[in-house]
Amino acid sequence: MNASPIQSRESLMQIHSTAVVSAKAQIGSGCYIGPYAVIGDDVTLGSGVRIDGHCVIDGRTRIGEETHVFPFVSIGLPPQDLKFAGESTETEIGRRNRIREFATIHRGTSGGGGLTRTGDDCFLMAQAHVAHDCLLGNDVIMANAATLAGHVIVDDGANIGAYSGVHQFCRVGREAYVGGYSVVVKDALPFALTVGNHAKCYGLNKVGVRRRGYSRETIAALHHAFHLLLSSKLNTTQALERIREEIKNSEEVNELVRFVETSKRGVVK
Repeated sequence: MNASPIQSRESLMQIHSTAVVSAKAQIGSGCYIGPYAVIGDDVTLGSGVRIDGHCVIDGRTRIGEETHVFPFVSIGLPPQDLKFAGESTETEIGRRNRIREFATIHRGTSGGGGLTRTGDDCFLMAQAHVAHDCLLGNDVIMANAATLAGHVIVDDGANIGAYSGVHQFCRVGREAYVGGYSVVVKDALPFALTVGNHAKCYGLNKVGVRRRGYSRETIAALHHAFHLLLSSKLNTTQALERIREEIKNSEEVNELVRFVETSKRGVVK
């Protein structure tokens, strides 16, 4: 592979001779841009970013340090929204992300906050789609062809399974696990296992919380909270009252309660 080394800011970066890179783009030190990649005017690449061949990075897009964008990825192009009228909006990709082949991340819309964003250390597998105005936290995993419609919020550590779809304006809570081929039309609870079409919540993701090193006390408190919320004969309001009465000093349980109380679409139960 022939790459033409170009000196920039006293550090070596490599831009392949067939890549189309705007002179207005800001390219950080140690970046690599592969064959036939296209980098637009308003793109900013942090140091150590790798853009493999045939990628298209356009619009007002910032990509954080050491992120690796694999071949045929599209980032920052106009959203698939009929209301979009060419307004100036943004895409922001955090640091150390891995974005695999054919993934698509579209920029925001003026009506949705104007920003599509991923946090740090996310892993988006092949053909994943992040639509306009989605906000992803850190350490999010989206498996192959997982799809977020517009305005979705995904909290830190959530895992969305292959070929799953999340409806517009839904939230996926912290460290939630959405199983493959699921259709999520309400908010997916944090720390929970949510699976199916339409998705149902099957309680605490026990394997996940154990792997993440939660204490036995925390796991027991979350398990009891999910039992009251999902398996008792209490309605949601009664269940939340019982949870507050019976479970004290658990920040994770408090987070679960806040998530339910602040839901606008309702939660998957």
